[in-house]
Amino acid sequence: MNEHHFFSRRQFLGGALATAAALPLGALAQEAKPKEFARKIKLGLIGCGGRGSWLGGLFKQHGGYEICAVADYFPERAEKAGEKFGVDKSRRFSGLSAHKRLLESGVEAVTVVNVPHFHPDHGYAAVEAGCHVFGAKPAAVDVPGALKVQAAGKIATQKKLCYLVDYQIWTDPVNIEVVKRIHEGGLGKLGHIDSVGFSIPWGEPPIKTAEDRLRWWLATTALSGDVINELSIHSINAVLWTVGKRPASAIGRTRVVRSNPRFEFREIYLVTYEFDDGLLWTHRVQSLRNDLDWALKLDAYGDKATALVSYRGKSFLRSGPKHYGGGEVVSLYDQGAIRNIATFYDNIVQGRCDNATAQQAGDDVLTAVLGREACARRCCLTMDELIKENKKLEYDLTGLKV
Repeated sequence: MNEHHFFSRRQFLGGALATAAALPLGALAQEAKPKEFARKIKLGLIGCGGRGSWLGGLFKQHGGYEICAVADYFPERAEKAGEKFGVDKSRRFSGLSAHKRLLESGVEAVTVVNVPHFHPDHGYAAVEAGCHVFGAKPAAVDVPGALKVQAAGKIATQKKLCYLVDYQIWTDPVNIEVVKRIHEGGLGKLGHIDSVGFSIPWGEPPIKTAEDRLRWWLATTALSGDVINELSIHSINAVLWTVGKRPASAIGRTRVVRSNPRFEFREIYLVTYEFDDGLLWTHRVQSLRNDLDWALKLDAYGDKATALVSYRGKSFLRSGPKHYGGGEVVSLYDQGAIRNIATFYDNIVQGRCDNATAQQAGDDVLTAVLGREACARRCCLTMDELIKENKKLEYDLTGLKV
């Protein structure tokens, strides 16, 4: 695979959704006039790459936040974000311990939008430091990380802190109505769910140094969790939201299609999950250079109706006692983030600290890892077995600056 084709999945996702909506990314946010807020929350950005800096702009547009500090492993990113948001040079931190120095700078809340491998540790450290957390997905890449995010959410609740994970699919009004009707029995008895995570191709970047690998983290499974975790987490989240629990077991297959692979990520996953009540769910993952339209969606099949929940395009519940014609899911990449930023602010100022998204995000990662491990091992694996193993994806930080 041509290494020059390697670029951020988030860059593509943002651009594709904006194009589909016939609007430049963030245009809807820019059209809205900022509200006046009695309280400004002192915010620190942990992770100032493409999405981290972009989210910072949305926080600023919201009007209820003051960006007071920035942190990124790469100093040029921290400096660029600092200039963009008018952060004093003394509050621009870089290196592996940048997040620690940011947490000591007096911020009230942080975003954790860096490499997924570090999300659990950085989110947990923020809660320990007394900060509210706005976390990116995937929340982790392995079982210990998923459990740590859930623990951080529980501790945050005890400390009256907010921990919100930035999933977008469940913020859309059409999707909300579809799932509401499913929960009200609109499908009848649910028999089977089919979901997909069809991605743009993941390239193999030119890696010469330890910093290169960190910069192009997507291709390293210990950093991203592989395609089934990094991208498909949206579809997995939608399924668990719809069903209301995580699966009990998984079986499947996976393969590497590209010739002479230099990285361990796999382009194909085919997984069948089973829930404790016998419900079956098939999930398909693809990341090939074949012009297949990218997709993040689920189809739910009951004995009275069918439903579609999607990241873009149409969502609906067809037939049955709760028929709903649905509608288009539009510009969810930016609109979902805008909604979550507003919810995060309201949660903080109103003291809403149930932190359900942290618990859900942990279950989503556990489900992705269950599928990844069952496919890689070519066996049937139970969730209980997976959690008992508590396997950690180690990553060597040698050669990186503290």
